[in-house]
Amino acid sequence: MKIRALAWNTFSSLLRNKLIILFCAVFLAIVLLMMTPLMMTRSMAASPTAATTMVLSLVSGIMSMLTGFGSMLAAWAAADAVAGEMKSGTILAVMARPVRRWEFLLGKYLGVQLLMLVYVLAMLGMSYLLAWIGSERIQSTTWVLVVYPMVRYSIYSAISMLLVTMMHPVFAFVGVMIASVLANMVSPAARTSFPEWLRKGLWLVLPSADLLSESKFLTITQASLKSMAWTDHLVALGYGLDYAVVFFLLAVWSFRYRALVRD
Repeated sequence: MKIRALAWNTFSSLLRNKLIILFCAVFLAIVLLMMTPLMMTRSMAASPTAATTMVLSLVSGIMSMLTGFGSMLAAWAAADAVAGEMKSGTILAVMARPVRRWEFLLGKYLGVQLLMLVYVLAMLGMSYLLAWIGSERIQSTTWVLVVYPMVRYSIYSAISMLLVTMMHPVFAFVGVMIASVLANMVSPAARTSFPEWLRKGLWLVLPSADLLSESKFLTITQASLKSMAWTDHLVALGYGLDYAVVFFLLAVWSFRYRALVRD
């Protein structure tokens, strides 16, 4: 009951967070501006192949932006959820109920995941809307477009929660973003100037964004849909969940020795 109450209170406070609302509003305005070219595809009926290619390109580009923003949202929400209560001192009142430290972190973590679930569902709706505007249809399985980003965001929020137990939330957020960028730079498919030993080392340590990217399933034509066996899904999602659990447990361990009020 205590964890559920903490999770719901965290979710509610994040929905009212003025900074999150501001950034979401600005980002939504940018996405709406990018949607304008999709309206032009309705006049390309004489060339359906070109229209499909244009729609797929625009949808992939916009969804890549939405996915990247989701990573930023997950990292900042996790950092702010913990640091906000420590800065205001309300964490002392929460702990007096009593609430164990791991219960406090777990409640905060689950509250962030609720926020990200709402975001992922909105992102899913946006992807279908973009395809509909372009007179096309997304062929991918719905559950893949929900579960994959949720697992990926659970990793970013767990890493951010670990870092915020040791540093300022802004630095924790920046640290997660740097790790995310490096993970993309050192993936086997990316071209990078890193020495091979450094690239392989970072690729093993950092979370694999390519493995947990739903963009490889975001297709419009059935012919280009990449099928995967259930064992492949199990390995990819199991890897992501394991990564998130490890970093959350590290956050719990670090939080045990953290002062409950920030200076």
